[in-house]
This record gives sequence, C-alpha cells and structure tokens, in this order.
Amino acid sequence: MSETINTAAQFPTFEKPTVQFNEQGWGPCELPDTFKDVPYQPFSKSDRLGKICDWTSTSNNDKKYQNKYASTFGTGNQYAYYHEEDETTFHLVDTARVQKPPHQRGRFRNMRNSRSGRGRNARGGMNSHGMTTLSGKNVKARDPRRGVGKKFGSRGAPPKIRESSVAVRADWLSIEEMDFPRLIKLSLPNIKEGEDITTCGTLEYYDKTYDRINVKNEKPLQKIDRIVHTVTTTDDPVIRRLSKTVGNVFATDAILATIMCSTRSNYSWDIVIEKVGDKIFMDKRDHTEFDLLTVNETSVEPPTDDDSSCNSPRNLAIEATFINHNFSQQVLKTGDQEAKYKFEETNPFISEDEDIQVASVGYRYKKWDLGSDIVLVARCEHDGVLQTPSGEPQFLSIKALNEWDSKLANGVEWRQKLDTQRGAVLANELRNNACKLAKWTVQAVLAGSDQLKLGYVSRINPRDHSRHVILGTQQFKPHEFATQINLSMDNAWGILRCIIDIVMKQKDGKYLIMKDPNKPIIRLYDIPDNTFDSDDSDDGEGDDGEGFQQVYNYANNGNKI
Repeated sequence: MSETINTAAQFPTFEKPTVQFNEQGWGPCELPDTFKDVPYQPFSKSDRLGKICDWTSTSNNDKKYQNKYASTFGTGNQYAYYHEEDETTFHLVDTARVQKPPHQRGRFRNMRNSRSGRGRNARGGMNSHGMTTLSGKNVKARDPRRGVGKKFGSRGAPPKIRESSVAVRADWLSIEEMDFPRLIKLSLPNIKEGEDITTCGTLEYYDKTYDRINVKNEKPLQKIDRIVHTVTTTDDPVIRRLSKTVGNVFATDAILATIMCSTRSNYSWDIVIEKVGDKIFMDKRDHTEFDLLTVNETSVEPPTDDDSSCNSPRNLAIEATFINHNFSQQVLKTGDQEAKYKFEETNPFISEDEDIQVASVGYRYKKWDLGSDIVLVARCEHDGVLQTPSGEPQFLSIKALNEWDSKLANGVEWRQKLDTQRGAVLANELRNNACKLAKWTVQAVLAGSDQLKLGYVSRINPRDHSRHVILGTQQFKPHEFATQINLSMDNAWGILRCIIDIVMKQKDGKYLIMKDPNKPIIRLYDIPDNTFDSDDSDDGEGDDGEGFQQVYNYANNGNKI
C-alpha cells in the first residue's frame, strides 16, 4: 500500500524578492515604509562619543577643542525641536546673578595682561607698583594704527576719484589699452649709451659747502630770480634742425622719463604724439601741469585737501617745483667773477639781445639706436658741474625733496632722523614718491650725469608754505641709485619701444597717450589734427616763425603759492 508524502507542508516556500534597479546611481529607488519619517544622522567611526545632552549654559567647556565631539558630517536639523504653541504672553523674570565662568572673570584677564607686559617699560608695560600703564599721549598715537575708536563695520572713507589730466572728447578713437602688469614684463636689453649730437648752454660750478649742511647747521632756502625754460619738443629750434638729418623719434628727457616710469604713476598725465611720415614727435601740451612735481603720489594716503588749502595736491606740486628750481640754483657758485662751464653752443631759447638772467642749465642733444631702424633723438639737461681734483668736470643733476607736514603725510620727521637715520628718511621718500624719484633717475641716466644730488628741504613751520630751510644733501651715481630703487632701464626702454611700435603702425596724424586717473592703464587715442590748436591760437607764433616758448619765473611766483 503506497503512502503519499506532502512535501509542501515540510519545506518553506521561497518567494523571490523584488530587486530595484536604480538607473540614476546606486542604492534603493524608494524608501521602505518601515523607515519612513525616521530621522537619519550620518555617523563616522572616527567621531568621538561625548555628552548626550547638556542643560547648563554655564558649564566650563573646553575652549581649545570646542569641536571635539562634533560630527564629521556636520550637525543637521533632523532632531530640531519646533514648538508651535503661542507663548508670547509668557515672560520669565529671573533676578539671580549669573556667575561667569573662570575664563571670563577679571582676575584671570589681569593675570594674562601682567604676564604679557612683564619686563616692559612705562610706555606699554608695568610700573614700579606692578600695574600696567599707558599714558594718554601714547594712547592717541596708537589709536589710528590699531583702529581703536572706530565703529564696528567701519571701512573708512571711500577713495577719492581723481580727475583726468585732459577731458576725453566724443570724437576721439581709442586705439590701444596697455595695463601695467603687461608693461612691467617688457624688456629691451643691450641699449647702448646715447651719442652726443650737440651741446648747448652754460653751467655753473657746484658749491661744496652745501655738502656740510646738517639739521643743526641748516641754511635758509633763497628765492633765485632766474628764468627756467620748459620748451616742448616741436618748439625746440635745435630739434627742428636735427629732425631733417638725424633720427625719426623726437622727445625731451621729461617726456621720456614720464613714459618710462609710467608703471609707477598714480596721477593722470597725457602726451601728444604726432606722426608725420616715418617720424614721430612727442610733445606736452602747453599751459598744463606736466612740469609740476607731484608730492606723495605713491603714498598710501596721498594728500586730498581742496584747492583752498596749502596742502592740496596742486598747491603742494607748485611748492615742490618752486623748491626744486630754487635749490638747484642756490647750491651753485653764482656771480660774474665765478668760473662757468660753456658748451659748444649758447642757450637756444634766448637771443643775444635779451637781457634776462637764465637759470644754469646745459642741454645735451643725444641719439639712441633702439633697433629696427628706430633712432631716438632727445634733449637732456644738466643742472651743474663739479670740478674733480684731477681737473675733469663731472656733470650733475640737482634735485630737491621737500617735507611739508610729517604728521599729515604719515612720514618720518626729518629734523629728528635725517642726521642719524638718513636711510630711513630716504626709504620713506622712496615709498611716498616712487614715481618722482624714478623720473629724476631716468633723466640723470639719459643725460649721462655723473652724480645725482638730492637736497632735503623742509618748511620752517608746517603751516607756512612760503619759507623753507635746507637740512642736508646726499649724492648718488645714477646707475647705482637705479639699482637701489629697483629701476630697470631694460624695462624702461621696453615700455618706450612698445609705444613707438604701436604708433608706427598707425596712419599719419595726431595721437594722445594718457594715463587713466583711477586705473593702472595707459590708453592711446586717435584725435583730430586740429585738437588743442585752439589753445595756442591766442599765443600765435614769433616773428621768426618759431612757436610759443613757455617759461616759468618761480621767484616771482614764490609768494603766490
């Protein structure tokens, strides 16, 4: 008799599980009902286990390792508690004084101050009784530096928007924009020393007694009644004559120095460039502030007073130019009986019948070969000459640095530091007047001066801008000083060559190169040929057909600045 066995009752059934296929990535596509509405917080095995909860707000937490028990994945809001009942009518009144933790109590803070001030003098440390003191004078001196007294979130006054040296007109066409980072990388090496074409003018000898001037033996700055010519390129009769036979790019040393040191400038300036055939003439506009010396141009806080103040940028520039010209003439041996050094030709800007006293200046017309058939011709200047023991003359470039108000300029007080720490004074001037000093150095190098004489001239009273004293002098060799102030002549020649190449590619006409007043950019504009002609129409030309010759008599204007 056979027996039927029911296997279904003995063995469990196997149900195939549902496998979800995630096409977008990995993991389940849908959350199972079991885990819905359950908060999830990621956990790493490297996390430290600390307190589950802490109901006291005054507990002494570990200040050094505040995030010791924090999660690696950050703190989520999964376990945040939201109370939806209205409790606006409930107010908790607690008059009990909350005790501060030890790290916030005053006695520990005083102990830290005493430890940090140990060994200091009364200026910022402990006195004989063991108490930290700071005088009121020092508090005022340190407040601006440390930001004490400033409001929270205060960023200071917004920077002043500088005006352009010339108003850009609607009919001007912008051709090129050259930013400073690109200009700094330019280089034109192996430019040889310039060759003399002709020399003009008369120089006076330097008075060596001014080398012995110091702060204790100061000397008043005199007002020298002499005419200083500032003639532009195309108004120079010698350059007009040379342009027919020598060179194809013409300029003056002041114009070349402005272009070569353009990357150090902050103020706006402009130069007119005229292209005629294969020749380029670089000019400055008449009746402009091109020849004025800037003051604290590269300072962190340049002067921003209005024009009514004697410390406004323009009035300071006039004062600096007045000081520079008078100093360069005062340190020379003047008089009819004194010996003079005469160049081949006389001063080209005065005629023989004119009875005027002209400043001591020697003009040296030189040429440089810049490659690619570009020959530069420029007029350079010497301010004086020095007789060496061997009898050979050494040509000088004489310039003056001026101190107007050391407190307003955030500078070093010269009367205290000039004799003992002259390097600190010069370093401060290199920081505040980097562009001006670089221009003077380039002009001395271009002219081939043997020495660059720097004078230190200060106001007798910081509030009186009409009286000055000479506090000292210093001399450098131009090439060595250029290396000291990190001025690369290869880069200077590269910037000039770059601008010349751009203009050479343009059609004949008039162009203007201008430094943007608020950005480190130089722009080249194509301007109509009659631009700026209306400014000169009133002046006209002389009987001999020569253009207007601009002169400055700084001695007569000394009381007006």
